[in-house]
Amino acid sequence: MTDASPSYTTLPAWPKAYPASGANATLKLHNEDFIVTELPLQQPSGAGEHIWVDVEKNGANTLFVAQQLALAAGVNEWDVGYAGLKDRYAITRQWFSIYLPKGDTPDLTQLQHPEFKVLSQSRHVKKLRPGDLQGNRFRIVLHEVTGDRDALEANLQAVAAKGVPNYFGAQRFGHDGGNVEQGRAMLAREIRVRNPKKKGIYLSAVRSFIFNEVLALRMQQGLWGQTLPGDVLTEAGQPTGPLWGRGRVSTTDQAQALENGVAERHATLCSGMEFAGLDQERRALVAQPADMSWEWPQADQLVITFSLAAGTYATSVLSEILQTTEPERLTEGEPGAVE
Repeated sequence: MTDASPSYTTLPAWPKAYPASGANATLKLHNEDFIVTELPLQQPSGAGEHIWVDVEKNGANTLFVAQQLALAAGVNEWDVGYAGLKDRYAITRQWFSIYLPKGDTPDLTQLQHPEFKVLSQSRHVKKLRPGDLQGNRFRIVLHEVTGDRDALEANLQAVAAKGVPNYFGAQRFGHDGGNVEQGRAMLAREIRVRNPKKKGIYLSAVRSFIFNEVLALRMQQGLWGQTLPGDVLTEAGQPTGPLWGRGRVSTTDQAQALENGVAERHATLCSGMEFAGLDQERRALVAQPADMSWEWPQADQLVITFSLAAGTYATSVLSEILQTTEPERLTEGEPGAVE
């Protein structure tokens, strides 16, 4: 494989599934405008070596809450687990686990902090790990909505009926997509990354970028919502795209040719991921919001609610409906993520 010298200093404008509505709105004007509730795979059993705590946070990120829980319980940070990262500038509810097999069980519901509270706790037999969730339920309030309401409504209807391209959201790629270029430099051995967490972030960004490139190429070829000869399908019959790694691409025929073409264009990234030890995996190309509804409390205010499966992005849903902007604090600070 040989690179055609692609640039990774800025993210491409990946194509959309539906015509632009021309509408604009402000997202996350207040924390309560973005409410996320984690949908867990299971409830704690009441017995075991781990304490599971149900936490509601407001203005704090997941890692900060995990650190505070570790301090309160008197354990190391690596003894605290969670299923996914949640936005900082939002009101979110999620489970954390704390490994505490011996000694007294602290009552963490008494923990006082201005940015989060523990709603309940119970013991369980296992640690929470990334991906241990069904998905997330969102309630999003959009302010200062302008534009063609009929076009916006048409996109709302289309998204509810047909879903959206399952792109990884911009937050996966860091500020201005910088994590992809850092990942390229790391895989090309131009820089050395010793921090395991940073290395994981860069590998994740590169892998997500390749997936988005495959999806974008299918979109450009008019294949949105369609299957190709040789596609690998989900149990629901939806086509999937590659999460790149070692081993042969599991697609065949036309689908394999398309994916290999993307890999050849980004050879440094793909061969680097293989050398880094990642294994081939698959991800659905379509994200289907469940139980989607919306209302207009005011002429310039839109409230949208829906659920998404684990690993899919609310921003991918919103971007197919209208253009959103966020307060400056969000572009300067830590980007939010919901997984």
